[in-house]
Order: sequence, then C-alpha cells, then structure tokens
Amino acid sequence: MRSRWRGLGWLIAVPAALWAFGALWFQHPLLALGFSGVAGLVAWRLRRQPWAPLGFPLVPALALSGWSLFPPRNDRNWIPEVAQTASAEIDGDVITLHRVRNFEWRSETEFTPRWETRTYRLSQLRHLDLVMTYWGTPHVCHTMLTFDFGAGVRLCVSIEARREHGEDYSALAGLFRRYELIYVFADERDVVRLRTRIRPNNDVYLYRLNATPAVAQAMFLDYVRTANALRARPDWYHSLTTNCSTTIRQHVRRAHIPDPWDWRVLANGHVDSRLYDFGYVNRDLPLPELKRRSYITPAARDADAAPNFSDLIRVGRPGF
Repeated sequence: MRSRWRGLGWLIAVPAALWAFGALWFQHPLLALGFSGVAGLVAWRLRRQPWAPLGFPLVPALALSGWSLFPPRNDRNWIPEVAQTASAEIDGDVITLHRVRNFEWRSETEFTPRWETRTYRLSQLRHLDLVMTYWGTPHVCHTMLTFDFGAGVRLCVSIEARREHGEDYSALAGLFRRYELIYVFADERDVVRLRTRIRPNNDVYLYRLNATPAVAQAMFLDYVRTANALRARPDWYHSLTTNCSTTIRQHVRRAHIPDPWDWRVLANGHVDSRLYDFGYVNRDLPLPELKRRSYITPAARDADAAPNFSDLIRVGRPGF
C-alpha cells in the first residue's frame, strides 16, 4: 500500500513540477531555473520519506501561485500591427469603432500604418463570412470573421495573440500566459491581403455562413463589447482555450446558436467540415468541391490593393 501511495504521489508531482517550470520559463527564465533547483533539492532531501511524493507538489503549487500573480497588460512594447486596441461607442443602431486597422502593406516589414474611426449601422448587418488561413499543416489554421453590412461595407475581425517587439508566436508559449489577447478590427484589404499577397505561403479560403441577420447582429455586438472589455481590462491568450477559433465559438454560444463540442474545435483546420456537417455553410456541393471553389488566394493576389478588393475575392464563390 505504501508503494502504491508513493507511485501516485510521483504521478502527481512530476507533471505538476514540469508544468510549473514551463509556466515560469515563459515569464522569467531565471525564476524557472531557480525553481527547478529548489524542486530538485527538495526531492533529493525527502527522497527516502514515504510521504515525500505527496508533499512535493506543494513546491510547484507555490510556483504556480506566484506565476498567477503576473497580470496581463496593455502597455507593453507591441509590434505595430497590434499596437492599438479597438473600442466602440454604441448609440442605439449606430456603432462607432475606433482604431480600425487599415494598413497599406508592401512587405511584412514595410508598411504604412493606418488606424481609422468608422461608423456602422447594426440594422444593415446582413451576413457573416468565415476566413480560414493555412500556413503549414492542414489540421490547424487561423480563422477570422467578416461582418457584411451590404453596399461593399465589410469589417473583418482577427482574434490573435498580441506580440511584443522581438517576439515570435509559439503555440507552446501560448499555453503559459505568454501573450495577451487582442481583437483586431480591420479592413479585408489589410488582414486578408496580408495573408495572401504579403505572406505568399498561406492558403486562404472564404465561406459564406448560413447566419440570419439577427444572429450576425448579436455576434457583432458581442464582439465589440468584448473589445471594450479587453481595452479596459486585458486578458490572456491561450493556445487551446482562448484562441482564434475557441473564442468565436464562445461568441456563437452567447448568440444562442447550437454548437456542440467535437475534436474539430481544437483541430480547427477542419472547422469547415464541422460547419458543413451542421449545415452552417453552403451544402449544394460536396465538401471537397465547396472547399476548392472557396479558395481565394489567387483571386486575392490578382485583386491586390484594389478599392473593391472584398468584392473581387467573392466573385464566383458558393453562397455569395
């Protein structure tokens, strides 16, 4: 019985210690190294005690308690494309958005930054479109929603990990509160063109969602209220639970739309098949044909920086 308890204790202690080390490493590497030294010393000194494995998790628990005290912030040295956080004023049907991104990209390092104030009428919001961007594996992508107000007025929202200067994105680091969460409200000539013309190795798809105007409007209001909340009180990005796709699902559920959990919530490169199964995208075509015809990268490159970029990338797409 004693050996069984020891085995159970180590089964708890070792993963807890590894998690604590990772959590500290992505905040302060020196603290992580110091923690590993202390944890190792404690394990060595108590190795012969039958209760040691049960007491050892207290060390990573203390480390995690300290880690949890690092608050998210809005005042770091951000890279230019996430330097501003959007906010909105809601006056009945009229929504005024501040700091809408509309960069003129010439390359990933050369661009003209533009942050604009734009006004929208909620009652004119008719459609929702989904943008899926792949850059490597077919199992993971970046998802964005475009709100279509008609008459060529569209607004794309990209939910991202907010990065600082000199910082690259890492899904592993994103598990340990390395990045803050940001909602980027932008023109499609910015966020979609960036992922088709400026980043040539990306594959981008565009789908019209089967959402009623009421659902689209409820989603948009929830988006802008979340943006206001994040500007007032920042929050952490998380690679699994608070990312570009799981946050969309949170908005969907708050709009009271059925959205059962399945494995494709995490393997979001398959989110189009998930939406197809639920009937939330056009089903007049088999899914492989729908995906083939929803591929917009060549059309987006041809449109380049045209004023009617958003119209051109939709020509001939199913559901539009």
